[in-house]
Amino acid sequence: MSSLKVTLGFLAGGLLLSGCMQATTYEATNTSNFKPHDKELLAKASFTQTPVAEPFRRAIVEYHRKEAPGSIVVDSDNHYLYYVLNDGKAIRYGITVGEEAMAWSGIAKIGSMTEWPAWHPTPGEISRLGVPSYVAPGPDNPMGSRAMYLYAGGKDTLFRIHGTNQPEYIGASISSGCIRMTNVDAIDLYNRVKVGTIVVVLEPKHGDSPYNSQMALQGGGGNNTGIATTTY
Repeated sequence: MSSLKVTLGFLAGGLLLSGCMQATTYEATNTSNFKPHDKELLAKASFTQTPVAEPFRRAIVEYHRKEAPGSIVVDSDNHYLYYVLNDGKAIRYGITVGEEAMAWSGIAKIGSMTEWPAWHPTPGEISRLGVPSYVAPGPDNPMGSRAMYLYAGGKDTLFRIHGTNQPEYIGASISSGCIRMTNVDAIDLYNRVKVGTIVVVLEPKHGDSPYNSQMALQGGGGNNTGIATTTY
């Protein structure tokens, strides 16, 4: 009888825990929002279209932080980018982030936006990666389908949110510092934001800590902990 009570206790506990878990609503890509040029270039991509692992698929989730709707929050620790919605919700995108030594954190604004950008590697990238000094726009360009350039204190941080030609690394830390999204997610986010959108990039090990949302609302650039030295 005692073992039955224990079993029932575990079952009850499991039901209680399941009641507390947040439901995740995954979002399918709406290609009707793509421009003909997007469809054309995406179809020409030569890299393998590796499916994103389920935990990093675009989803509507509960959002417990206090940033204003319409802002972006980058949680590098957990490889997520959030676009904050109303009513305690956010769109969560899986991302590839920079290695800790190269990462940037702070508060910025989107200073400019480009569709199918060219890539201008820094001298360090040219030396380290053996790439040319200029890579033309296109489906196999490492900048991908869209780029959102982050500015702080009126200056370009050299930190970008952009697409990728390596979707297999979504959920990993490999890039030279910038935030990479799948090309379809980059298009989706690009269509939601505008120049001036606030972007909060959380410090390492601060992925789930409270944040002073007033600082984000003010768009201050004085709390940056570092400036990226790369553009990839």
